[in-house]
Amino acid sequence: MNGASREALAAARERFDALTDNTSVDATKLADELAAVTALLDREVSLRRVLTDPAQPGEAKAELAGRLLSGQVGGETIDLITGMVRSRWSQSRDLVDAAEELADIADLTAAQQAGALDDVEDELFRFGRIVASNADLRAALTDRAASGSAKGALLHSLLGGKAHAITERLVMRLVTRPRGRSLEAGLESLSKLAAERRDRVVAVVTSAVPLTDQQKQRLGAALAQVYGRQMHLNLDVDPEVLGGVQVRVGDEVITGTIADRLEEAARRMAG
Repeated sequence: MNGASREALAAARERFDALTDNTSVDATKLADELAAVTALLDREVSLRRVLTDPAQPGEAKAELAGRLLSGQVGGETIDLITGMVRSRWSQSRDLVDAAEELADIADLTAAQQAGALDDVEDELFRFGRIVASNADLRAALTDRAASGSAKGALLHSLLGGKAHAITERLVMRLVTRPRGRSLEAGLESLSKLAAERRDRVVAVVTSAVPLTDQQKQRLGAALAQVYGRQMHLNLDVDPEVLGGVQVRVGDEVITGTIADRLEEAARRMAG
């Protein structure tokens, strides 16, 4: 998102955080309702254009959204959506993307409240690695000719009882309602949102051999010092990794001798 849409999303996320700080709010129900609103806005192109029309007063758009959603979703969801349509959006599609992101964050908030966010985050990463290494599975999950129910049944056979229920919910929504996103991009986005729930940065660590607990602790501490934020390590093993270890933090890739590269990064920051 750019410009006005980025600011509108930031404001929506602030309102969401303020709302869900109240532990009486059912985050799972909120996720379901926001997902339903996402589906509505994605389907009704003319509606989302009206709700993002910069020529229309914000209060008029909020009143319209409130009338349409009244009796369909709860008050918390209506408050979030009406607040969003009062904002300015660069493109009407951005409003749908923002509602979808809030639905995902709501599920991750439910995981955090249940003390399961670590598990969900790790399961999302592992599932992404499974998909990346299995072309047939990826083809089945992204087949446009396959029905959503067929894809859902396949996912449930893979994740049901083996992963946390919230992991299954998130992946199920991504697979059955991709909205033009690739499966890989969607899983990466979910992983980033999970990390943000605790103000952490995700470092994807690929090593030639499994790291020991001591190595993981030292690497996490060194990366946290360089980036100034707590790090969450997603670990993968690939014997063909050159230099023994590769670390990817966002768009930055550190390869070769980790200690040397981290010292170099620290010197650059200090300078």
